[in-house]
Amino acid sequence: MMREIKGVFWSVLFLCVLASAAALLSPKGVNFEVQALMGIKASLKDPHGVLDNWDGDAVDPCSWSMVTCSPDGFVVGLGTPSQNLSGLLSPSIGNLTNLQIILLQNNNITGPIPVEIERLSSLQTLDLSNNLFTGKIPPTLGRLKSLKYMRFNNNSLTGEIPVSLTNMTQLSLVDLSNNNLSGPVPRFPSRTFNIVGNPLICATGSEPYCNGMALLPISMPLNTSQTTPPSGEQKNHKLAIVFGSSLGCTCILILGIGLFLWSRRRQEQQMLYDGRDLEEVSLGNLRRFQFKELQIATNNFSGKNILGKGGFGNVYKGHLSDGTAVAVKRLKDGSAIGGERQFQTEVEMISLAVHRNLLRLYGFCMTATEKLLVYPYMSNGSVASRLKVKPVLDWGTRKRISIGAARGLLYLHEQCDPKIIHRDVKAANILLDESCEAVVGDFGLAKLLDHQDSHVTTAVRGTVGHIAPEYLSTGQSSEKTDVFGFGILLLELITGMRAIEFGKAANQKGAMLDWVKKIHQEKKLDALVDKDLKDKYDQIELEEMVQVALLCTQYLPGHRPKMSEVVRMLEGDGLAERWEASQKTEQPNHKYGAHALSSSERFSDLTDDSSVLAQAIELSGPR
Repeated sequence: MMREIKGVFWSVLFLCVLASAAALLSPKGVNFEVQALMGIKASLKDPHGVLDNWDGDAVDPCSWSMVTCSPDGFVVGLGTPSQNLSGLLSPSIGNLTNLQIILLQNNNITGPIPVEIERLSSLQTLDLSNNLFTGKIPPTLGRLKSLKYMRFNNNSLTGEIPVSLTNMTQLSLVDLSNNNLSGPVPRFPSRTFNIVGNPLICATGSEPYCNGMALLPISMPLNTSQTTPPSGEQKNHKLAIVFGSSLGCTCILILGIGLFLWSRRRQEQQMLYDGRDLEEVSLGNLRRFQFKELQIATNNFSGKNILGKGGFGNVYKGHLSDGTAVAVKRLKDGSAIGGERQFQTEVEMISLAVHRNLLRLYGFCMTATEKLLVYPYMSNGSVASRLKVKPVLDWGTRKRISIGAARGLLYLHEQCDPKIIHRDVKAANILLDESCEAVVGDFGLAKLLDHQDSHVTTAVRGTVGHIAPEYLSTGQSSEKTDVFGFGILLLELITGMRAIEFGKAANQKGAMLDWVKKIHQEKKLDALVDKDLKDKYDQIELEEMVQVALLCTQYLPGHRPKMSEVVRMLEGDGLAERWEASQKTEQPNHKYGAHALSSSERFSDLTDDSSVLAQAIELSGPR
């Protein structure tokens, strides 16, 4: 009996595969999705060769880089962010009718936004930000009723904002900032809406909707216009899909009967592992893992696989079933970190923060008692660990790391919406890939902060020696607390030591920053430099990096530069003017005490020569 059932099962499965293939193939036998992707590739210039394995003769694009497929083999994700792509976005993207997510941000793509995107009825995320798109926003995009996130910011789009876009009732984020849009601003039913940086709309910045504030949901009339009738070729394609779908339904019915009989015999022999696990699903480029899968990958979270420990929990090295090396972050007290829906929503939002200098999130795992995050494994470890081993990081690499880390923080502060404050910027949280490119890590649980909020107040979290004074005394963190931490990171790169070490290395009992400032004034910066560099560094660049570090660590948050300014200064633009202005500014009495304190007084609590501080303890508190 069982042998007959299995025979029927495999025969029916074969027919289903044929039916699915028939639905996807054109009359010439070419996969429509392959055809569409090759059209996209042909219209783009790919200097880094990230699309090299896209093959027009292939039958299945699911193994291609930058492409994500659903379990049944349809292309549901296209993500090529920060790959220096240029050229045009081909209208053939409209033929990938199963797409749920498009991530093309931080490239140099030009030309208009293809109107054919209107065909992507399942699309949930559309991010074309930080490119060179021109022309008008296609009004037909209003037909994308499933769209949740739409980012067109930092392009050169013109014309009025189509009223039809307000029909997309699922939208939770719309960012049209920094374009050349004009005309009246429709009222979007999205939680977050940003229109700032459009001179024809926001001439002074005081106009309605020009403060980047979130808008309240309101009801809008639906667009009743119909799409144009399909062409003959489209009709044939749809008939093929209808035929394939009908046959597929029949297959599923027969399969269901066969599997039911087969599973009853197997059920008694199977042991279910932790019935509380959620099934594995695909969220665009983000994957939900089963807890058992991560247990196997890390050898049951073996102590031998621990890469690092911290206030958040432990990080373990692991290998997935396909051999991919990953870093698995197992959060402490996972059951207490919000509810399932809240955690998933936050993780999905964080996964949209894609930049070459940010650690990419592979996926996550949730059970009733566990919360885990899965990241790619960084072969060169952290900056902190790399500074301790041979061969020594050369000066040029250290300079490149500083700029890369600054760009990652700039993206979190000024290009994410809602913006993200890291709150624990230090050498241990800057990771290095195989090329020693800086990747900002451990921002996964940082507070997500709307642009209209100036700060968020929480229990203090961070590492002694890196905490900004206003955060330590009031619990108020902002972008400027990250800037302070970045200034300390620069000093760690220069000296090769942790923040609480390099003051003691010179037998300094006073504040570390006072010591650095004194050395700078005496023009004895050689005393700061990592001895392992053996004079192999650039004197001018050393002077510049120390100046940037001192600007970033000024006592008053308002005197510190933004990360966009920090990036420019590290690249040699505007540092001299900013430094000169800072020297003319006297520190006024501050609001954190009754009178102005010296640097030594302000930081004495962070430089006490005690065994507790020598361990660089992490302060507890929620992220």
